[in-house]
Amino acid sequence: MDAGEGRPQPHLAALVLARGGSKGIPLKNIKLLAGVPLIGWVLRAAIDAGVFHSVWVSTDHDEIEKVAKQFGAQVHRRSPEVSQDSSTSLEAITEFLNHHHENKMTEPQNLNPAKRYRRQDWPGELYENGSFYFAKRHLIEKGYLQGGKMAYYEMRAEHSVDIDIDIDWPIAEQRVLSFGYFGKEPLKEVKLLVCSIDGCLTNGRIYVTEDHKEMVSYDYRDIVGIDLLKKRGIQVRVISDRDCSKTLSAMQLGCVAKVSVTNKLQILKDWQEDMGLSWKEVAYLGNEESDVECLKQAGMSGVPADACAAAQKAAGYICKSRGGCGAVREFAEHIFLLLEKVNSARKQLEEISSAGMEMGRNENSRKGNKERMEKE
Repeated sequence: MDAGEGRPQPHLAALVLARGGSKGIPLKNIKLLAGVPLIGWVLRAAIDAGVFHSVWVSTDHDEIEKVAKQFGAQVHRRSPEVSQDSSTSLEAITEFLNHHHENKMTEPQNLNPAKRYRRQDWPGELYENGSFYFAKRHLIEKGYLQGGKMAYYEMRAEHSVDIDIDIDWPIAEQRVLSFGYFGKEPLKEVKLLVCSIDGCLTNGRIYVTEDHKEMVSYDYRDIVGIDLLKKRGIQVRVISDRDCSKTLSAMQLGCVAKVSVTNKLQILKDWQEDMGLSWKEVAYLGNEESDVECLKQAGMSGVPADACAAAQKAAGYICKSRGGCGAVREFAEHIFLLLEKVNSARKQLEEISSAGMEMGRNENSRKGNKERMEKE
């Protein structure tokens, strides 16, 4: 409320519709897409935009509600009446509004806002992909998502892909890795990966022999992943809450290690400062609550598929592999893919800069020729 005039201020809410009963891909909204739940990509961008007073998810499913809250959204539990296969977006939005009281303009040439096709039913070449709509409350209450003065945004093909069946998924993963939103700050080349030993490099199980000796198992693919990172010039260091010096010695990783650690974040900060790195150049792979602050601080963070809920919430990437079963190798591959994106962006900037310098030289040359002609 406006304290001076006693009038309600406009409230800009972002509402994400996420029904649990998708026929093509069950629970599509929370399936991992490039290591992040599909709905997480949307919520991360909406929250980081900083323009919405609140961000909501309308859903009928417990697991979707859980993921939505992990990413910082509020949840509206929609009714069964608007959770059917035939339910429209407008019906779900109208129900939400009934429960929560909160410019170049173009005219449509082939669209009647009062009779809008669903995306799946549209016969034309260009169609509404449903990525986002902006509308005032009174318009929704009249039964429209669009009306009056309207503006349309035509998305480029690489920024829009429909996920209706399983074979659409790998295409979407490649698109999001190349063009997706990874946070407010630009990506930088990773120069240090810190990996928690128990539960990441190993499966977290400790086998004890009759003579009280400890044994753990690890996946050779993870050792290969560490070697690949080193070959790319990325330092790999490992960390553990417990004293596992003998285990590390037997594994022969050839990595700097710190064991019996009571404050992992402090060790991570010490390593980051000693190497003179920014946080965007640090990656962290953890799996327990003791790793949460490190996951939040690192520029790139990941967890195995079986990490605790708190660690999954703090991570930017959730592996398909479990701890001790290839998670380190998978996270290494993820780092390599994002490094390709960094290098591609750097190359584009260099090309733009080079083109600008060439234009500048040509302009100076033209000015010089003009001055000489005037003197003659």
